[in-house]
Amino acid sequence: MSKSIDYDKALEYWAEIPPTVDGVLGGFGYISNVDIIGSTQFLNNLFSQGIGPGRQIALDCGAGIGRITKHLLAPHFNEVDVIEPDKKFLTELLNYVGQDSKKVGTLYNSSLQNFQPERKYDVIWNQWVLGYLKDEDLVSYLITCRKSLTKNGVIIVKENVTSSGFTEPDEADSSITRCFKQYITIFKKANLKRIKQCKQTNFPNGIYPVYMFALIPNKDHNSDQ
Repeated sequence: MSKSIDYDKALEYWAEIPPTVDGVLGGFGYISNVDIIGSTQFLNNLFSQGIGPGRQIALDCGAGIGRITKHLLAPHFNEVDVIEPDKKFLTELLNYVGQDSKKVGTLYNSSLQNFQPERKYDVIWNQWVLGYLKDEDLVSYLITCRKSLTKNGVIIVKENVTSSGFTEPDEADSSITRCFKQYITIFKKANLKRIKQCKQTNFPNGIYPVYMFALIPNKDHNSDQ
């Protein structure tokens, strides 16, 4: 089903999308507040655990105009790096983030599959972006993220999940929506262990279920794999 993904076609699709909240959320801008509330609760729960992640540097992956940077990450971290393949979104990001833009660190204009970050991140946040990666590239990308974490660092994945149990393609933007089981298989291949997961609540009917996963390196295996 990864064959349904065409990286060039996806870039062409996003090149036509306006740099607005409604644009980056595919016309579902009205769910942004509920989404941020759910993410904030999830993140705060991780912080409250005995050995939770630090609060120095976070990475917002597929950041768009910085919706998650502004409303979720900047309030909780000293610095936020962002990665976004579409240049126009990065151009708008600092303006959108506003007064907290001083917390924005490095702006990476890169695709996720080609990204090679430093090892410095307490939290790496991936939301509504992993469906644009082919399975093999997603595993490699998550391994790259794993190797970029600080000692108690955590990778967050927040993604749509199919109810059918199968992968479902979206030909319009050249993405796929994976089922729950596929994500679990991919996490294992990337040598990541789930320490927390929950379903986003209070989203409208008629859209995909959205799950949040907190992932850490699996210490039972060689973390350099």
